[in-house]
Amino acid sequence: MADRSIQGGDGIATFPFPVELSVGGVGMQVGPMGTGRTWHVDTPPERVHRIDFHIVLLFGAGPVRHMVDFTEYEATAGDLLWIRPGQVHRFSPSSEYRGTVLTMQPGFLPRSTVEATGLYRYDLPPLLHPDTAQLAGLRAALAHLRREYEDTATLPISLHTAVLRHALTAFLLRLAHLAASSPQALRQRSDSTFTLFRDAVERDFAANHSVSAYADALGYSRRTLVRAVRAATGDTPKAFIDKRVVLEAKRLLAHTELPIGRVGVAVGFPDAANFSKFFHQHTEQTPAAFRAELR
Repeated sequence: MADRSIQGGDGIATFPFPVELSVGGVGMQVGPMGTGRTWHVDTPPERVHRIDFHIVLLFGAGPVRHMVDFTEYEATAGDLLWIRPGQVHRFSPSSEYRGTVLTMQPGFLPRSTVEATGLYRYDLPPLLHPDTAQLAGLRAALAHLRREYEDTATLPISLHTAVLRHALTAFLLRLAHLAASSPQALRQRSDSTFTLFRDAVERDFAANHSVSAYADALGYSRRTLVRAVRAATGDTPKAFIDKRVVLEAKRLLAHTELPIGRVGVAVGFPDAANFSKFFHQHTEQTPAAFRAELR
């Protein structure tokens, strides 16, 4: 892929969507999986890396192991893996990737489609297991999208792009329905209290680690919040907050050269010793050991 990256100061290096390699320069690509895929010359795909676009992998064979946000997933034929912008991931050097890959640039679809398809539902699981009928529909929609993507001769570019947006929307609506029907999504959707809490944590986790503060801000008792979060996730509110903090710390340790103390500050720990203690408690590794393991 293109030898480009975006680096914001000490922030995470993020690899952008390679528009110049897309057919007609549109904001999406679809085609067969294959070897040699990379986003940057200095970042081979088997190293942990971060991208600013969507990837959907529909596997034609397996098993394939793939890491997303430091969780290892195992996919087999007929499974889909949906990786969203900002998530970190790693291709497995020991797995043979076969099937179809779709990449999509944020902004390619209108806001109404983004909302209808839940493109930024980071709470949903990346790995999806469609049943036979769902898989047939997804394969047909993806095959149609690929035919439209590769056909640049019958329509002017403006109409070609419009057709692609419609075909992509059809595929993503099917994919979004599958994701929203997952057991995890069904548990979470049952309680708007949890949804409000989840959104508040995503917005404020770097500055607020207090369950009571979230409860007060949302207008719930601490007991109500505990019941809602446990019903949706099986965790306590404190464990939910801590997992989000640990994930962001892992991302920063893996993708930046920030000193460990500054990583701690970025996730709400002004004292480096307290951050190291917190990180070790939740990962059984020191921040330094975790960073060294990924380098």
